[in-house]
Amino acid sequence: MLGPARGIRNSVYCRYRSAAVIAMFRFACYMDGVSTALPHTYAIGIEPADIDFMGHVNNANYLKWVQAAVIDHWQRLAPAEAVAGHLWVALKHEITYRKPAFLDDDVIATVLLEKVQGARAFYETIIKRGEDVLAEVKSSWCCLDAETLRPSRLASSVVEHFFPKTDPKD
Repeated sequence: MLGPARGIRNSVYCRYRSAAVIAMFRFACYMDGVSTALPHTYAIGIEPADIDFMGHVNNANYLKWVQAAVIDHWQRLAPAEAVAGHLWVALKHEITYRKPAFLDDDVIATVLLEKVQGARAFYETIIKRGEDVLAEVKSSWCCLDAETLRPSRLASSVVEHFFPKTDPKD
């Protein structure tokens, strides 16, 4: 069995599953066509001002990192006219902190767009130092028209840039 029975939240399974198991499950989902979205990596620079009184990165900085990584993902994959015509605002972040980050760490955020639904986009971001998972973040975002600042659905031709078609012959 890959997980807890339906309807069971915060089970022992959910609390103690390993990062390796999670990564294998996500890769299997990707290979089975559950999502055709390609992961996007974003290098994170840790500044001295990010360090708190405990000697590690303050948790509030993870939000800054996720926002930067998601916006970078949008700017790199979307057509220039879509980037110019749309803005993104965060609606919700759910962060699970696993390990602390420190000043000299090389940290990478890997962003995966799970789905686009109407004017909303749902992302998963994994923040790692080497093989160590520092945090896992689920977030939802609202797309705004840059002129009216009102929610705006993305055209399917824009969304297709984030979910490449797979060839069934492969």
